[in-house]
Amino acid sequence: MRRARLLFEGAARSALVTSEDDVYLEDGGRLPVESCTWLPPATGVLYAVGLNYAEHANELTFQPPQEPLVFVKAPGALAGHRARCLRPDGVKLMHFEGELAVVIGRHARRVPRAEALDYVAGYTICNDYAVRDYLENYYRPNLRVKSRDGLTPIGPWIVPVAELGDGAGLGLKTLVNGRECQSGNTRDMIFSVPHLIEYLSGILTLAPGDMIATGTPAGFVDVQPGDEVVVEIERIGSLASTIVGERDYYRVAEHGS
Repeated sequence: MRRARLLFEGAARSALVTSEDDVYLEDGGRLPVESCTWLPPATGVLYAVGLNYAEHANELTFQPPQEPLVFVKAPGALAGHRARCLRPDGVKLMHFEGELAVVIGRHARRVPRAEALDYVAGYTICNDYAVRDYLENYYRPNLRVKSRDGLTPIGPWIVPVAELGDGAGLGLKTLVNGRECQSGNTRDMIFSVPHLIEYLSGILTLAPGDMIATGTPAGFVDVQPGDEVVVEIERIGSLASTIVGERDYYRVAEHGS
C-alpha cells in the first residue's frame, strides 16, 4: 500500500493509496483522487545529490564526482504533486530535474552499505527545478539556484521498499506539455541508494521522514509559465507540476485566489 499526505478540510492528513489509485484517509474515509490536494509525502530534511549520472555531468561539461556531491534543500522549497511552481521574473534558464527520491524509515547512523535497505521506508519522485542563471559552481549550488519557494515538488506517494528493493533498474522520463524531454534509468546512477545511505549516515544521523533525491539523468529544456511538467518513474507513478510567473505565484500563495 502506498502512503501519502493530503490537505483535507484545512489540515494535513495521512492517507493510503491502493494500486488502483483509490485514496483512503487513515480513518477510512475515501476520497476521489482527482479532488486530492497533495502534500510532500514526507516531512524530513531533503538531501539532494548532484551529478549522479555520468551523462548528465558530461552534458554540463563537468567530470563525474569521485564521491557523492550532496546539498540540503530549504524546507520551504518543497511542494506536492500538482503544485504550481514559480519561475522567477527575469531569469533566462530554468529547467526540470526528474529524480528518484529515497525516504528514510528509521534513524540511521553509520549504516553499512549491505544493511542500508533496512533503513528505507520507500521511494517517491522528485522534480528538483534549477534556476541556472545563478549557477556559479555546480559543486556549490547556491540558494538562488536550488531553494526557491515551492520549487521542488515531490510525491505523490511513497512506494514501500519491499516493492522496489534498492531502486535500481527503474525507467525515468520527464515530459513537458506531453513531449518527452528526458529519459534515463536508475541503474545508471554513479552512487547507488545503499552507497548514498552509507555515505550520508557516516556524516550525520538520518531521521525517519528524511529524503534523498538521487540525481537526474541527462536531458533538460527551459520551462516557461504555462508549461505542464510531468516526471514519470516506472512502478512509482507520475509527479506533475505547472510553471507560473512570479506575480501569479505569490498572489495565490498570499491571497488564495
